[in-house]
Amino acid sequence: MAEWNTSSVTEFILAGLTDQPELRIPLFFLFLCFYMVTVVGNLGLITLIGLNSHLHIPMYFFLFNLSFIDFSFSTAIVPKMLTSFISEKNFISYAGCMTQLFFFCFFVFSESLILSAMAYDRYVAICQPLVYTVTMSPQVCLLLLLGVYGMGVFGAMAHTGNIVYLTFCGDNLVNHYMCDIIPLLELSCNSSYVNLLVVFIVVTIGIGVPIVAIFISYGFILSSIFHTSSTKGRSKAFSTCSSHILAVSLFFGSGAFMYLKPPSILPLDQGKVSSLFYTIVVPMFNPLIYSLRNKDVKFALKKTLDRITLS
Repeated sequence: MAEWNTSSVTEFILAGLTDQPELRIPLFFLFLCFYMVTVVGNLGLITLIGLNSHLHIPMYFFLFNLSFIDFSFSTAIVPKMLTSFISEKNFISYAGCMTQLFFFCFFVFSESLILSAMAYDRYVAICQPLVYTVTMSPQVCLLLLLGVYGMGVFGAMAHTGNIVYLTFCGDNLVNHYMCDIIPLLELSCNSSYVNLLVVFIVVTIGIGVPIVAIFISYGFILSSIFHTSSTKGRSKAFSTCSSHILAVSLFFGSGAFMYLKPPSILPLDQGKVSSLFYTIVVPMFNPLIYSLRNKDVKFALKKTLDRITLS
């Protein structure tokens, strides 16, 4: 059992996805397969972009980082989640829990911001094509990336600091498969309105602002497309943006999923179901979306396979 003192706990127990024993082994293998697809897909996309010089342009520079974020995000959460299916009690130390919370927040904010940077890249490519190479120079791309990771660190530190200063003096069972903000606030014996306000403000900045930026970018893009007389030009513009729109819809739509959860045969809380999208579905599908719907990536894959076959 956990060690206690008068003010805090030294470890937590993660409840996991389900308390039904007969579901644990099937779910373990299901999510293990999902995780393997995530790892192979994202590392494969990272390798393809790295090895093929014709993909060394801003669009794929951001996609490279999106794949890195998705791979790291999933790796920070899923292996520990899998443990809950095969362990009677899935313990995690206090320090381990805070570390997982930090990286969870960091990758959520980073993904949100990298998607907004990709939307800006598409806006410049479609609305200002003549100055694209100047506007999206390597220096600008690097600054945008530093902004993405810098804001990711800020959001993660704000959320983790908000939790670290709380006192845990009661139950140490976290009703989740990971250390998330709301379940930890519920366990604390001194959380207050101020803590919830901090969560709201940081989420508004880290998630709300990128959503607004994406909507503004696509507002200009749609306006530009509708003012294009060429049908071929419109088709090319829509094709260029389609993969990104799917990725954005999947990521931000998962936040709304917890409010629109359909009846399920599994006894899962809404918060857990929503988190499954962030930690498993989004990182798994992003490389598939960009691979299956992208001619450049398909060409790079064929070129790389031919290179391997001939060597």
